[in-house]
Parts: sequence; C-alpha cells; structure tokens
Amino acid sequence: MINKNINILCLYKMNLKYVLLFIVAVLVLGSCSTPKDLTYMQNLEDKKVNEISSLPAITIKPEDKLSIVVNSREPSLAAMFNLPVMSNRVGSDQLSYNSGNNNVSYYTVDTAGDIDFPVLGKLHIAGMSRGEVANYIKNRLVNDKYLNDAVVLVEYVNTGITVAGEVNNPGRILFNRDRLTLLDALGMAGDLTIQGKRTNVLVVREIDGNPTAFRVDLTDAESLMASPVYYLQQNDYVYVEPNDMKKRSSTVNGNTALSASFWVSVASLLTSIAVLIFK
Repeated sequence: MINKNINILCLYKMNLKYVLLFIVAVLVLGSCSTPKDLTYMQNLEDKKVNEISSLPAITIKPEDKLSIVVNSREPSLAAMFNLPVMSNRVGSDQLSYNSGNNNVSYYTVDTAGDIDFPVLGKLHIAGMSRGEVANYIKNRLVNDKYLNDAVVLVEYVNTGITVAGEVNNPGRILFNRDRLTLLDALGMAGDLTIQGKRTNVLVVREIDGNPTAFRVDLTDAESLMASPVYYLQQNDYVYVEPNDMKKRSSTVNGNTALSASFWVSVASLLTSIAVLIFK
C-alpha cells in the first residue's frame, strides 16, 4: 500500500512538473513573440490593389484662402486683375503688383462660396479644384476680350490638416497640392511612434457642416486605399490613438501586466518553484 502511494505521488509530481514546464515555455514564447500590428499594408503583394474608383482633387470651400495671379505679355493690362500689395520699403507708400507667389494678397472665399475678383466681380468658385478655377477665370478674361493671352495661376494659401496623437511631430500641416493621402500626412508628421495604434486611426471630416468620424486600418492595404479618407481634404483632423500598452503605462503600475519584463519574471518564478519541488 505504501509503495502504491509512493508511485502515485511520483506520478503526480511528474505530471505537475510537465505542466509547469509547459506553462513556463508558453510564457517565455509569449513574451518574445513579434507584434503583428506594426507593419503597414501587410496584405499588399507585388500587384496592384483594387483600383480606387476616383482620385478626388481638393476642391474650394468657404473660408479657403487663395492666391490668384494673372499674367500676360502686357503686364499693365494683367495688373488690372491682380490684387495690389502695399510696398514695405521705408519711406514709400507706392502700390506694387507682384506676379510671383511672394507678397501677393490673397482672396478669402466667403460663406456663399464666392470671391470678389477685380473687374470681373463676384465669381462662384466653391466646389472647383484650383485647376478649374484657373481655367474659369482664364476663359472669362479671354471671352470678355480683356486678355487674349491670359495665364492664371491659382495656389492655396492656408490649406492644411491637423495630425495629433502618437506621431513624432504632431501639429498643423500646410500643403499646396491637389491631392494628399493619409500616408503622406502621417509621413509629414514624422510617422507613428512605436506606441501608435495602426489598426484604428481616426479621421474626422466636416461633411455638410457636421463632423463625421472615419476609422482606418493602416495594416490592411485594400481597406485603407478604399477608405473615403485615404485622400484627405483641407481641415481634416487625424488622430492616432495610443496602443494598449501605452494606455496602461499612463496609470500607476499600469504597465506591469503583459510587459516583457513581467512575463520573464513570472517564468523565472515558476522555474524556481519547479526546481524546489522536484529537486
């Protein structure tokens, strides 16, 4: 009877030993596993993703500021259609006209989507791209026989988006191009920090006067490029939230659970217990 009990005890200890060793192995491997949510566009292979249905250019909205410059082989005639700029030279009050991009006054689009253009008067330009605005003004100048060789340059003055959260350089980003992707914006913000949550980036856009939220997974190429916010618009707000580990680290002792050092400590403790039991 005594031998039988000893055998049962030995068998129990052996089974318990294997269980503890298995738990230790799982904990060690778990603490050394590679995160799978850090790489962008993981499912993008050496082929085109589904073509995006449209490549929308940024269009003019109320409160946008634009630089519009008209050039011609007759500078004196072109000057009639350019906003005057007050010279900053000491002792001079002379008005000057500048056809470059520096020191040029800008137009502010009003709430109705109009600008007050010299000679031509009110022009409704809301909803147009800057290329469409340039062609519209050029055609008006030519058709109304003001300038036969008009060249119109349109540039954005205040177009920008805001990137906040877990990026290296958060803040307002100004740009002067017809298209800006979400990836472009994040790159201009210095990219995400290692604590940034790449699977749930928030983009807030005002649509018909109402803020609308979109969620984007940067690790999924197809859903990212099919998102309506893959191409950003002026005044979009991009927020990269912190991952779970960063959130826990913001509380007292919050980052102890699930950290690599925590699991290594647990594995070491269980190993020590196993050695004491079975030595």
